[in-house]
Order: sequence, then C-alpha cells, then structure tokens
Amino acid sequence: MAMQRAQAGSCLHALVLVYSLCWVFSVGFVVGQTGQLSVDASPQNASKIPDKMFGIFFEEINHAGAGGLWAELVSNRGFEAGGPNTPSNIDPWLIIGNESSIIVGTDRTSCFERNPVALRMEVLCGSKGTDACPSGGVGVYNPGYWGMNIERRKVYKVTLHIRSSDAVSLSVSLASSDGLRKLASHTITGSKKQFANWTKIEFHLKSIQNNTNSRLQLTTSRSGVIWLDQVSVMPLDTYMGHGFRKDLASMLANLKPRFLKFPGGNYAMGNYLRNVFQWSETVGSWEERPGHFNDVWGYWTDDGLGFFEFLQLAEDLGASPVWVVNDGASQNEEVPTATIASLVKDVVDGIEFARGGPKTTWGSVRAAMGHPEPFKLDYVSIGNQECWMLYYRGNYQKFYSAIKAAYPDINVISSCDKSTISPSNPADLYDVHVYASSSDMFSRTSMFDNTPRSGPKAIVSEYAVTGDDAGKGTLVAALAEAAFLVGLEKNSDVVEMASCAPLFVNDNDRRWSPDAIVFNSWQNYGCPNYWMLHFFKDSSGAMLHPSSIQISNYDQLVASAITWQSTQDKSSHLKIKVVNFGNKAVDLNISVSGLENGIKSSGSKKTVLTSSGALDENSFQQPQKVAPVSSPIDNPMQQMDVSLGPYSLTSFDLLLEPSKLHSTM
Repeated sequence: MAMQRAQAGSCLHALVLVYSLCWVFSVGFVVGQTGQLSVDASPQNASKIPDKMFGIFFEEINHAGAGGLWAELVSNRGFEAGGPNTPSNIDPWLIIGNESSIIVGTDRTSCFERNPVALRMEVLCGSKGTDACPSGGVGVYNPGYWGMNIERRKVYKVTLHIRSSDAVSLSVSLASSDGLRKLASHTITGSKKQFANWTKIEFHLKSIQNNTNSRLQLTTSRSGVIWLDQVSVMPLDTYMGHGFRKDLASMLANLKPRFLKFPGGNYAMGNYLRNVFQWSETVGSWEERPGHFNDVWGYWTDDGLGFFEFLQLAEDLGASPVWVVNDGASQNEEVPTATIASLVKDVVDGIEFARGGPKTTWGSVRAAMGHPEPFKLDYVSIGNQECWMLYYRGNYQKFYSAIKAAYPDINVISSCDKSTISPSNPADLYDVHVYASSSDMFSRTSMFDNTPRSGPKAIVSEYAVTGDDAGKGTLVAALAEAAFLVGLEKNSDVVEMASCAPLFVNDNDRRWSPDAIVFNSWQNYGCPNYWMLHFFKDSSGAMLHPSSIQISNYDQLVASAITWQSTQDKSSHLKIKVVNFGNKAVDLNISVSGLENGIKSSGSKKTVLTSSGALDENSFQQPQKVAPVSSPIDNPMQQMDVSLGPYSLTSFDLLLEPSKLHSTM
C-alpha cells in the first residue's frame, strides 16, 4: 500500500458537486451512440484464463483485522499496547470508580513470558461500612473497538487470567455503553488460596438484549489487590468456527477469491523493522503472542489475526495463500545483504510452519494449533515494491535461493519489474501496483497489450482508483477499475493474478479511501468496486474468447467475453461484459459466432451496475444505492440488440445448451 491518502477540502467538494450535477443534467441531452460488439466463441480460438486470476489482498490498515475481520471484541486485551515500561497507558480501558475507591495501573508480573505487563487493581473500598464501595462496585471496563456489538441470544466466550491478594468476588458483565444495563453477567468467586497464583478462567455469557454499543466491565466490592491479564471476549458464532467475523468473511467468500495475499503492504514493511509483522510471534497460544504496534497505520494489534489465522482464512475461502515476507527493509531502514541470513532462515522456517509435516520443528507448532495437515502455501512474495532500495536485489537472491533449495515448487514473486528479471535474477512472478485517477485507470485497459509474451507473468496485487473522483468509493471509480480488469482478462497470458487494495475500512478509523468494504461494530456495506468484483468472480479458470468493438467517435467502451461453468449444477454460460465509461447511452448490436451449442431459451440474465450519478457512493443509510440489478433476458440469441446506459457495467450471462465444452473446462 503506497503511503498516500486522498484528502479533499471544501474547494474539492464544490468541484465534485459541480461535476456530478453536470453529469446528471447531461445524460438526457447527449445523443446516443450505436456500435457493434463481435464475439468469436469458437473453442479453437479461446484461451484459458489462469485458475487463480482474481483474488483478494488483505492489509492490516483501517482496523481491517483488529476490530474488524478478527472477531475479538476486547481492544488491548493483554495490556501491552502501552509499552513494556510500567506503569503504562491502558487505553482504551477505563476505570469505574474514583481514586478514593480504586487505584489502577500496570506492572510486570504477568505469568506470560512474552507478555509481561498485567493490570493491577487496588480496591480501597469494601462491601460495607464507611468505606463501602459505590453501588455496582468498582473496577475497569473496555469499550472494544468503538463499541461492542452484542446480540440477543448469542453466546460469547470470556477468557481471563486472575491473581489476587485476597478472596475474589469479581463480576464480569456485558453492559450498555453507560454501564447501567447489563446484557449478560457472571460472578467469579474464590478463596485467597485459589487465586494466590495466576489462574485461567473461562465461561460463556448469553446476552438477553441487542446493543450495538456495549462494553465489557469487571467490577468488585471487595477490598484487596487483583491482577488481570489476557482478557478476551469472542462470539462463538464465527465464520466456519475459526474466529472471523461472520458477516465480513461471508462478503469475502461471496467474491469466490482464488487467492489471498497477506499481511500487507506497508504493514509487512513497517516504518521501522522493530514494528514489522513477525510471523513466529503471531502463532501458538494467543495469550503468548506479544502483539506489536502497527507504526505504518498508527494502531496496536494483539496479533490474534496471525500467520496461522491468515492461512486458515485462505483455506476456508478456498483460496491460495500468498505470503508477503519482509525482505529486510522498512520505510526507514535496510538490512545489508551481508547480514540478511537470519531473516532468510526465518522465512524458510515460516514455510515449514505452513507446509511441514506434523513432526517437523515448526510443523509441530501448527499441528498443536489444531491443523496437523499442511496448508497449501505455494506463493511467497519477497517484499513490497522495494526494488529501488540499495540492498533489495542482493537480499532477494538470498531469499530466492534458500526458498527454492528447500521448496523448489514454491512460486517466488519479485518486487522488481519484468525488465530486471533474468537468469541471474530469476523470479516466477513479478509484482505490479497500480494507483491512478479514474481516467488514467480506464486508459490502462491496454497496459499489458505490448508486454513481451515470454518470461515471468505479472501479479497485479494492488490496484485502485485514487484522487478527486474516487471519494469514499464512487461509481466512476468502480467502472474505471472494471475496465482495467477487462484489460487484464484479455492479457491473462501475461498476467497471472490480480487483487484490489485496500479491502476493508472500519468507518471509525479511515486511514485510506476508497476501500471495497466498509463496516463498523455491527453494520457493513460494499462499495461500488466491491459489487464490481462480482462481475469477475467467474473469470478465474474460464475460457476467454476474442471480442472486438466497432463504434464511431466514442472510445469509452471496453468488453470481454468468457465461457464459464457453474460448480453447482455444471451448467455452462457465455458471459459478455461491457463497460461504458462515458456519459452517452449506447445501442449495441452483439454478434456471437462460433458457438458450438445454442443458447437456451430461458435462464439467461442481464446484470447492470450503474446509478443516477457518476459520483454516487454507498453508505450505511443507503448500502445498495450503487449495486448490481439483474433481470431475465427474454429472448437470448446469438444476435442481440441491447442498450447500455451511460456510466455502467453490464453483463449478459447467456445459459448455453449442454455441450462437449464441459470436458475441456
């Protein structure tokens, strides 16, 4: 992820408004165009699109994982975010009570070696007498990530570690944001002897109400000192039971991604190497993970979403994992090639964690986490566009040689462009990032047209429209990206994979715009570019057919045609996609030739992504203002006259009669 952020002042907002109004008023007055789209659907002239053509790229940005896809509700659950020196900041934890009744701080008495900081509550008040605690007791509460979404009748697993100087009577409850209404509660009791040493407590809470802005609170009315550490609240109902927020993971699954690239981006680099994502510190028991400060995007992560979880998510989605490793470079530092060996070994160890047998050193760690079978890790990307840095090429060769020596089948991805790759600087794929304005992105439909057809192929792992008309995710930005993807389809002999960036944004911490999926603690919606991706989810592994457009004095149309087969009922479809990036309606004659079997009289459909304004966006209030609308095609034929609205993406899914094509797909 490039270190840039789209910012708009009042002048820009005015320009955007004028642009939008001009478009709206112009639609009715622009004379329509007439054109011809020819599709050669003959099998002999078709070419196969790579099986992993379209996937997703996850970066820990915008609280995409912490407070997002990872369903943990407690923020700073281990009290490590304030740093190793104590007393420290416990944000976002806050105190219930005042300094006359409770003193809260941190010390380094935790039972976890890699997480030494624990919370210390010295309760000065008691259960009765002149020093009685206030009603409800005193303690601490955690609001989670801008409020916890607690749902009626849902069950939540609570885990915490306790030590105490005296007997314990600690109330653990899920409550409203002001603490006045309890949604679920449990009281932990025990003798002084029982809690003299650190003790792990686990139980379930079942909520009696819905509340989208809840908090976890721990209170007592008994004097003494209580230490707390590693406090977790996880919903039991997660995606495939693996800890992912169900609604957000389902949105990913609906895209049918063929690969998952992780964990970044700049997140994989860090501003400084001491703050990078280190895979080995994100595996094993979650209580033992030290967490780290995401210094690129400015927030702490407990690393509950670690290396294992990324691999698990890829498996759950049916996607191939693409692991981006740190190559010894951050935004401000670089490890010389002469001293890179330990980092190289660390990456090879990481591959063993993913792929090694259950009796290998690191494979046994994975097996102990509940996954004895190896993950299918076949792609490793060396760095994040650091080819320009002093030591990158030397370091890259060290990584490449070590990985290939241990795992010769792994595809190694270079951050350098194709022109630098040679027998002395080999690569299986090379990484390309494209960030551009909507008009520039549309023009890049032909970006790979003149690329040499031999040698390693590209993975366009990050692309996005940015700039004035991108907004928080506009229709016109989505259409420009659609046109770019059509170009990648048509050049899939030199482009192997593609994914947009960024994927997620928590609306409370928007570090980058636009993003594909927007969410808060309880809501979500897809931006226009998320819905645009649905038009391409059947392209991976499909057959691409030659197509051409003839239209006079109008260069705002791009199109592609594929044949794909449903995995559910094995039916075959001819999908024709057309992007109209201009403000003119187009009457288009579609002519399909070479089709071995005919089009069925029913079962075909037309799907359109458009809106009343080119700069229209979705929102929590109007989550589907810009979303695909499907309708049946009444009389599908190999020769059809269709109408394309201005600023639109249209697909024609033509259901084919059963054919011999099935055996070749």
